[in-house]
Amino acid sequence: MADRDVVIVHGWSDTSDSFKPLANFLEKSGFKTTLLWLGDYISMDDDVKVEDVAKRMQSLIKEKLAKKELRKPFDMIVHSTGGLVAREWITANYQGNISDCPLRRLIMLAPANYGAKLASMGQSFIGRIVKGWKNWFHTGKEMLASLELASPYQWQLSQKDLLVPEGHTDERMVYCDGGVWPFVITGTHPYPSAIRQIVNENGADGTVRVAAANLNTKGITIDFSSNEKNPDIRPWKQRYSGIIPLAVLPDRSHSSIINPLDYDVKVPNDAREKLGKLILEALNCNSFVEYLKISESWQAISEGTAKLANDEADRESLFGKAGKLPDAEVFHQYMQINVYVVDDYGADVTDYVLEFSGPNMYRSENEEPTVYFHREVLEHVHTNTRNSAYRCLFVDRTDLINEFYKRIGDQFNKVLTMSISATPPGDNIHYFSSVEEGADGEYTLHSKDAGQRWLQRNTTHFVKIIIPRIPNDEVFALKKFG
Repeated sequence: MADRDVVIVHGWSDTSDSFKPLANFLEKSGFKTTLLWLGDYISMDDDVKVEDVAKRMQSLIKEKLAKKELRKPFDMIVHSTGGLVAREWITANYQGNISDCPLRRLIMLAPANYGAKLASMGQSFIGRIVKGWKNWFHTGKEMLASLELASPYQWQLSQKDLLVPEGHTDERMVYCDGGVWPFVITGTHPYPSAIRQIVNENGADGTVRVAAANLNTKGITIDFSSNEKNPDIRPWKQRYSGIIPLAVLPDRSHSSIINPLDYDVKVPNDAREKLGKLILEALNCNSFVEYLKISESWQAISEGTAKLANDEADRESLFGKAGKLPDAEVFHQYMQINVYVVDDYGADVTDYVLEFSGPNMYRSENEEPTVYFHREVLEHVHTNTRNSAYRCLFVDRTDLINEFYKRIGDQFNKVLTMSISATPPGDNIHYFSSVEEGADGEYTLHSKDAGQRWLQRNTTHFVKIIIPRIPNDEVFALKKFG
């Protein structure tokens, strides 16, 4: 077992006390640490941002390192919002000099890397569901703004550590052989009891979606400004081209993911012990070659969880002692699409509609696949409350593959396309052509052919869409003199 220090960082609305069982587990498992540090930070005061916590964390870590109370390189385990705090701390201080970063292994337990639905469900609702009436609905508005689905903060952070912003040439990495090695472990089991069942949704652990926890991401710009029928497609460069390890566990909720000795439902011992084994495996990863192998083995674990959706016998074998079997939909795989729309001047477009269908199917008589997609496959659309140009779409990939493509006739390609329409800003200006209702062009997001897919399972995708402003003839005219 390794002899390293471990820093544990909690999530929003929590404290370090919740991680004493995890610290005890590490010690009893023989993980030889000189010190286990439990970090505490303010998360429910309205004036505190993620950036503030990361800045204070840097000051404290530098102080502990200088006093040799904390040794480098050390490892870090984070939960929920702690994932954003850690990523902000890394990028704010070591973006251009990652070899100086004292952190090596970053184990993220159900991190809210790309938001949480709960963050925008209302201050009184959050206060009641999360902390109860005695909380007086003190929720931390700035922290929740960063956590909200499709928040501008998540866009900015992802373009610091994972994606290269369009037009930028700095492709330096923070997750690499000589830098930080991140691992993500999350659950897909809903809260089993009490009032928190209200916030459950499929493809999530009761608070954070699998697709929002997964650190792997992709980005693209779809630019209609030059050609409305054939937009310019510009994929974003990725700072890390590999696959960051992701393990999706079928029996863990957002609460039980932080304690290997706790569990939500009764499952066989080998399944219940999986969480602890994965945490120890990550902490004991000693080389980047080993890191890459872990990525492959954890992918198999995640796919095994997804297969439970199609095999009732396997669900019975795993959850038979739990009483009621989880619904198959609990284990569906999902995808998030974070969309940001601007005009060709760079100004936000806040009132728009995205339409999904098979190729040209919205013009055909067969509208069943399009209707099915919007009713069953597209399960949730969230408009960011601070800027409605940003939206988050939650797509059931399992239903997309198994049901949507079945409904497309053989005369059409088995693909998913997207188009956009936007409300004109006034009588004199339209988006797209002045005689068209919306975009005539389409972009293929996904295909039944695996080789043509852009959208990936369990993943959040960033899509920037640029649409043209078209002035009417009356905006400017030339009249011959005389």
